[in-house]
Amino acid sequence: MTAPKNVLAVVAPHVGGRAAGAALASLLPGDARVTVVESADEDLAALREAHVVVTALAPVTAAHLAAAPRLELVQCASHGYDLVDVAAAGERGVTVCTIGSSGAERQNVAEQTFALMLALAKQLVPAHTALVDGDWALPRLQQSLTELSGKTLGVVGLGRIGAEVARRAVAFDMTVLYAGRRRASPATEARLGGARHVALDELLTASDYVTLHAPLTEETHHLLDAERLALLKPTAFVVNTARGALIDQDALADALEAGALAGAGLDVFHPEPPPSSLRLLKAPNVVLSPHVAGVTRETVVRIALAAVQNVADHLAGKPVRDVVG
Repeated sequence: MTAPKNVLAVVAPHVGGRAAGAALASLLPGDARVTVVESADEDLAALREAHVVVTALAPVTAAHLAAAPRLELVQCASHGYDLVDVAAAGERGVTVCTIGSSGAERQNVAEQTFALMLALAKQLVPAHTALVDGDWALPRLQQSLTELSGKTLGVVGLGRIGAEVARRAVAFDMTVLYAGRRRASPATEARLGGARHVALDELLTASDYVTLHAPLTEETHHLLDAERLALLKPTAFVVNTARGALIDQDALADALEAGALAGAGLDVFHPEPPPSSLRLLKAPNVVLSPHVAGVTRETVVRIALAAVQNVADHLAGKPVRDVVG
């Protein structure tokens, strides 16, 4: 009879912590011995004995991997894997997986992207604030109100989430450009209203809205730096529901404060939660949300089930999905 395997569920406090971890643990196979923590450093004995680590936006560093000699699998309860030292895992023969093919987050990330775009176009935040303060702001806001229809949306990363965003853009009568390493099939481009694959710099120059849906890697860190932000029209908006470090946050604040951009909608930051000193919290024409794009009631269930299925398959000796690298 095979001995039960040890699972360490690490759920960062800012995405639910121990309570969310306990809910996740309840879905794991009954013969797994599960320990729930909010940081991999919290219970070093459990880390040392772990065969599987499930991480929900909590770091799994080279030091953590070195402290876990029995570790076989790191399962990310997310599409992203930037908080895991994948290179160190590979050196130790530890498999790293995401939930990418599950599509668990794509619906709500796409909806959140459009929520931010619409809030920016319709000036919902300043309009609401003004009315609460007794200010009928229509004359002041009228010049900055705009429509999505007829505008060009630049999608950086046309994966499952990016394609969901592009599909919604077609419904809003927007023109879709996209940038990424691979061109989509002609059938996909046709389905997305004749979306065109272009170089990133061309996308930035031509787009009225730029939305980021790329993974965070060494190559994409600060993908939008000061030089690339300068390519955008002064009437353009930037939306980021992927990872905060895809944008140089100081450079974005500079552009907003200088009036070189019309606005930004941000659901992600670096680090998270953001420090009170982050300039983007006070920058003009921003709409901010606290990384909520993947955490609706429905999405959380889909994420948990996708992560647990991969862990269960691994524990049963079956192939796992969405292996990184």
